[in-house]
Amino acid sequence: MYNLLKGKKGIIFGALDANSIAWKTAERVHEEGGIFVLTNAPASMRMGTIEQLAKQTGSQVIPADATSIEDLENLVTTAMDILGGKIDFILHSIGMSVNVRKGNSYTNQNYQYTQKGWDVSAVSFHKVMQVLYHKDAMSEWGSIVALTYMAAQRVFPDYNDMADNKAYLESIARSFGYFFGRDKKVRVNTISQSPTPTTAGKGVKGFDAFIAFADKMAPLGNATALDCANYTLTLFSDLTKRVTLQNLYNDGGFSNMGVSEMILDKFVE
Repeated sequence: MYNLLKGKKGIIFGALDANSIAWKTAERVHEEGGIFVLTNAPASMRMGTIEQLAKQTGSQVIPADATSIEDLENLVTTAMDILGGKIDFILHSIGMSVNVRKGNSYTNQNYQYTQKGWDVSAVSFHKVMQVLYHKDAMSEWGSIVALTYMAAQRVFPDYNDMADNKAYLESIARSFGYFFGRDKKVRVNTISQSPTPTTAGKGVKGFDAFIAFADKMAPLGNATALDCANYTLTLFSDLTKRVTLQNLYNDGGFSNMGVSEMILDKFVE
């Protein structure tokens, strides 16, 4: 360990269980000397084991619906009280598609479900940053990171309306990141992660086949949840003080591949 985050304080959204990237990030932040509060929606908390993570990392849990401004305002104020000052880092690891859960194809969406998923997966990021911005809750040179996926740029049919949500999320990161950088000296970035067998990821149709495909395409293979946690730590640290408005790929090189020999070999077997 390098004490990369010694003295830094933060909020981690979205830790559900030991498979989640937010969970791995919380463990690594703790190991690197950072302190934080954990938060998730009450319904998600009932599904997961976040209290176990809190005990493991000496953290407190503040339930909050990330689509609710009232909940977010309470979360930020309470977090600052618990942590004893302004926030140095935020991880937004939130994503949900009701259409995917209900088995609705992209060409047959229930638009009430679409709107709910958009609010949870993307607009919540704007709401989080707006609350932080207006409360002047972030320290100078603080860092805000959200998790995304390459379906924001390329077609992955079974990723469904989550692709649209991620595209919107990345736009919010750039647009709000400009104002946060200009006015508060705060960095805002997204990490585009390999397909990862989290609880949410495994809900996507054909996920097992796709994760195997991506692993054979990427020259370094798929990045794991722990790999993503480690990358996130570098963005929380002072080593990346001038990195902002970026969508950063952590995918073993998949995003720059056209085809690989391992994939071509499958067609000539």
